[in-house]
Amino acid sequence: MSDTQQPQVRLARPDDYDEVAALSLRAYELDYEISDGYRASILAVGDRAAEHEVWVAADAATGALLGSVATPRPGRTISPLAEPGELDFRLLAVDPSARGRGVGALLTRHVIELARQRGLDRVVMNSGPQMVGAHALYEKLGFTRLTDREREIVDGGRTFRLLAFTIDVHAGAEAGRDELGVAS
Repeated sequence: MSDTQQPQVRLARPDDYDEVAALSLRAYELDYEISDGYRASILAVGDRAAEHEVWVAADAATGALLGSVATPRPGRTISPLAEPGELDFRLLAVDPSARGRGVGALLTRHVIELARQRGLDRVVMNSGPQMVGAHALYEKLGFTRLTDREREIVDGGRTFRLLAFTIDVHAGAEAGRDELGVAS
């Protein structure tokens, strides 16, 4: 994939929110059984963008949205997981029609780069135990489990262990190239 074909990462605009919600819901519902509460959280893009940053990966040629991820604004957190010196992220989603194009890796590397630019040491995030495809991506990028911060949660009447992952920002910069040679 040449640089001209590389999706562009930018902040979501208000006119993107409905599309971000729809693509995120397609991404999560394709592979996972999600609760009504989690569905509502996925769909609340406008509320999330009012408080945090919602990033999108847009096709460079068409402008079509391919994926999304949410990060906190500088100096804040988006989940209870993050501690001082860490950047957390949530709701990484790649539209099913865009899978296999490196969009998830691109967005995750963007988060790592944001942490580096903000002078933070680590990126942390939670993931459900069933999200094994995402776990494989995180492992490929150099994330490791952060088991001491994992916790049991109840969602939709089901109890499960919410997994935690981390990467040192400097290690993430070293792992910033994938098989396509895309720099972080």
